[in-house]
Amino acid sequence: MNKLWTQADFGTDTVAAPTHKKLKIERETHKLEKRLCRQVGQAIIDFNMIEEGDRVMVCVSGGKDSFGLLDILLKLQQRAPINFQIVAVNLDQKQPGFPAHILPEYLAKLGIEYHIETQDTYSIVKSVIAEGKTMCSLCSRLRRGILYRVADELKITKIALGHHRDDMLHTFFLNLFFAGKLKGMPPKLVSDDGGHIVIRPLANVAEKDLIRWAEHRQFPIIPCSLCGSQENLQRQEIKRMMHAWERQYPGRTETMFTALQNVVPSHLMDAKRHDFKNIDITGVADADGDKVFDEEPLGLPQRQGLALLPV
Repeated sequence: MNKLWTQADFGTDTVAAPTHKKLKIERETHKLEKRLCRQVGQAIIDFNMIEEGDRVMVCVSGGKDSFGLLDILLKLQQRAPINFQIVAVNLDQKQPGFPAHILPEYLAKLGIEYHIETQDTYSIVKSVIAEGKTMCSLCSRLRRGILYRVADELKITKIALGHHRDDMLHTFFLNLFFAGKLKGMPPKLVSDDGGHIVIRPLANVAEKDLIRWAEHRQFPIIPCSLCGSQENLQRQEIKRMMHAWERQYPGRTETMFTALQNVVPSHLMDAKRHDFKNIDITGVADADGDKVFDEEPLGLPQRQGLALLPV
């Protein structure tokens, strides 16, 4: 835990007296802002994401998530008990029709430090990937390498990405169903080149809240015409499946996300994570030991179950 951050630093603003007509809307908006600041602040505390003197590069794509991340971090920067800098960085991949003026104008109005990096990765991806094939993997690798270089040039100490709670769950199920791995999207990690710390401050935030916040703040959203429009992606299928689960069993998304934070290696089958071969009796009672003939208590009533719903 970063001892310099406390929950008292998040979401304690007061609301100006509203008119009767706008009371409910303003109250709900204020609650949403407090929740977003609290959830981002909690992730920063839990995973020691931001420390004294950090230069945090916020990767801004033009989507609701990265706009929301930048907006919340700027709010927390004003309240934080430590000093850290924020540098907004956008990679202009030269997609046809990309409105290159929007982000520089928006960031300039905020009065913050920003950098626009222009690299024609669009042409590279289109020339290599066959029509109809998914482009995310190559696009991601190219983008990642460029952003690492920019981070070095700007003396960045942390790279902040806008992935939220739902993204992390989608990644978990993608790995489960298609890669045969119990692997998700971590809130903090060392980059694959070993030279950067990557953080995801929106780890606790639901996508639906980011959608509401983007509407309230009227961010100048820029749609992705490269990979964001590929509706046949496996990630899109996972997203539809999870929405179906949530509609039938409200609250299941939250339960599944909690499960990512309650891993029990001794009750899985990975011999690299637990020494199954050398298990022996101890003669000592263990509250976490396997209760072979007992059913585990679940949050769902027995009759509901959690079947894979058709998508």
